[in-house]
Amino acid sequence: MALISKKSFGKTSDGKEVFSYTLKNSSGSEVEVISYGGAIRSIKVPDKNGKLCDVALGFDSVQDYEKQTFFMGALIGRCSNRIENSEFELNGKIYKLNPNEGQNHLHGGIKGFDKVIWECAEEDGTLALSYFSQNGEENYPGNLKVKVVYSLSDKNELKIDYTAVCDEDTVCNLTNHAYFNLSGHDSGSILEHSLKLHAKSYTPADEKSLPTGEIAAVEGTPLDFTEFHVIGERIDADFDQLKYAKGYDHNWIVNGDGFRLAAELFSEKTGIIMNTYTDLPGIQFYSGNYINGKPTGKDGAVYGFRSGLCLETQFFPNSMKHKNFPSPVLKKGETYHSVTVYEFKTK
Repeated sequence: MALISKKSFGKTSDGKEVFSYTLKNSSGSEVEVISYGGAIRSIKVPDKNGKLCDVALGFDSVQDYEKQTFFMGALIGRCSNRIENSEFELNGKIYKLNPNEGQNHLHGGIKGFDKVIWECAEEDGTLALSYFSQNGEENYPGNLKVKVVYSLSDKNELKIDYTAVCDEDTVCNLTNHAYFNLSGHDSGSILEHSLKLHAKSYTPADEKSLPTGEIAAVEGTPLDFTEFHVIGERIDADFDQLKYAKGYDHNWIVNGDGFRLAAELFSEKTGIIMNTYTDLPGIQFYSGNYINGKPTGKDGAVYGFRSGLCLETQFFPNSMKHKNFPSPVLKKGETYHSVTVYEFKTK
């Protein structure tokens, strides 16, 4: 089990104290999480030479986390990704959510789980974060109790264990929005990384990155990562899906069911491999197309265009509109439970 240390990380603009927690395992790897947004601020793992390398993007102050618009490292809820026209129908009633991306609702709205302070407690070498989302928050129904447990194994597996329960039927689709750069958080572009996605199909999206309801094969398209491909190789191809999103920002349908390997990411520069495991049906690969260097990252790093990528495990975006998609509805009194693991190795 990891050793956990705690320190102050400063105060929010309204005077609430934020804490930083560092989980350190027996091999010296470290993961730092802050209570604001439950955000992963750093992940330090050995490279091919045994030297620790920080592979997660983050900021040096609470103010920078408050200012940024990239959901940097944060826990996302109640519903990750996009909801068309910021509304959904549940049990015959239409719920109008707060729009925060044009007319659409993205990653939980104006003040999603990425902008709240989570209660944090050490539990047997793990870090347990809790948040109580009140009925009507961002106009979602029901009082939702959420618990997210971060743990770091001695084999360099970062596990994120999500549970939630609600006193009414609601929508629940939780994820983490960590930005990874396996060459080092301050090393520039992720376009040299190689990626393999265990997914034969994806959900095509329109100009606003909203899935249309169609399920399409990746074969023969620049979205085919069934074998390793260098990310930069086809990212600017003449393909509508890439033009709409200014690169990769799509939901892939993970092959199979149950807890399984969804993605493999590799940096030749550091020799670091990151394997992503999930029990959810989808994974969003986002190539950092809107990162713009502001605010400045930790240690003075400038995070420019495509300097980090996300692999967000999830129910499909816009799934309340498309009945052929797996449902993100959490029934009253039932328990939402999901596990994501990011496993780090070298070669």
